Amino acid sequence: MRRRVVITGMGAITPLGNTVKELYENQLQGRSGVGAIQAFDATRFPTKFAAHIKDFDLARYVPAAERWKYSGVNTRFAVAAAQQALADAGLLSHDRGDRTRFGVYLGSGEGIQDFQNLMSLVAHAYDPQARKLTVAQFCREGMNAFHAECESEQELHTTAAHIATAFQLEGPNYNCLTACAASSQAIGEATELIREGEADLMLSGGSHSMIHPMGVTGFNLLTALSTNNEEPQKASRPFDQRRDGFVLGEGAGMLILEELEHARRRGATIYAEVEGYGTTADAFRVTDSHPDGRGAAACIRDAMKDSGLSLEDIGYINAHGTSTQVNDRVETLAIKKIFGEQAYRIPVSSSKSMLGHLIAAAGAVELITCVMVMHHGVLPPTINYEYPDPECDLDYVPNVAREKRVRHALSNSFGFGGQNITLIVGLPA
Repeated sequence: MRRRVVITGMGAITPLGNTVKELYENQLQGRSGVGAIQAFDATRFPTKFAAHIKDFDLARYVPAAERWKYSGVNTRFAVAAAQQALADAGLLSHDRGDRTRFGVYLGSGEGIQDFQNLMSLVAHAYDPQARKLTVAQFCREGMNAFHAECESEQELHTTAAHIATAFQLEGPNYNCLTACAASSQAIGEATELIREGEADLMLSGGSHSMIHPMGVTGFNLLTALSTNNEEPQKASRPFDQRRDGFVLGEGAGMLILEELEHARRRGATIYAEVEGYGTTADAFRVTDSHPDGRGAAACIRDAMKDSGLSLEDIGYINAHGTSTQVNDRVETLAIKKIFGEQAYRIPVSSSKSMLGHLIAAAGAVELITCVMVMHHGVLPPTINYEYPDPECDLDYVPNVAREKRVRHALSNSFGFGGQNITLIVGLPA
């Protein structure tokens, strides 16, 4: 019999709040986290806005926060969200038993946004005469700068390593970076590890920020970002006919995944069960989804098969919903291919209309939203939905939150390069 996997803790650092509660409540209010880019001078860029994290101080979440002073923002966001999730699950002080059965699987991005600052730090550290440092101080600060530079170069895995070290999680340790699908894939693969008996607990999710000159430049060159600089809070408008691209965001979402009987034995609060996981590749173009939605549809189909649910069981879909012309049309088509006429009866909303696109962290934060929907019975809206697109003709919960009891929810994540992930969660029986 396949082992069942449940969610027993959650944590979030997002443009709509730095806790799960703040995230969900602000989504229900239809608030936008978008504003002018603060990380650098963007006045000469085609896109001058993004969805930044606000009022973030790692010291509010963990003691000795200075140990991550030289780490990238990905790591700092991840540590804070991980601490929240572990505390929520009652695992910060709980006897975890065999630590080699508690692992980490993240979808975490690069730390290039810190590269320029780190180079300044290196130059500063290696000017002992101007700073009148002792030889010992010079060596110590130079080594700190070197370690920071190395972390920026190797950020793909150091975040997972930092999490494991900080919280003494000695089980399987992985990181994947399948672009916008990364944290959803991490959660799916972490679920498989528990199902197959390779672990009993996994801390899984993602952390990312691409709000830096290279990130904005790259997406502008791809014409993927909105350039609605006049009304940035209305720029992310998934499924709306006037959509012109997505909005960059940043943040982290972390979940504690746990084998059901293990959770029951320790009296854990069980928020949801991970019921289905599907993963496919478009095998089409690196920069475009397949126009007939075949990869996305196959992914949804596989997740449904894995869950053992009927089409009528799905009460809510949290869409990938990026606010790009192609993605929104293809996702709508894929949903209709799988659900048929039932697709018109399932409410679909896009958290990215408010959060922006958290890239590698997006899927984890959106899955947390699904869990909150099932527990509170209120669907977050898709804001800025004003002009219906004939090709996007589903119920997108336009502009205003809606009450609805949901027992099973589906979350889509479709990544750059054609990576497709679908996760299905449900209230445990």
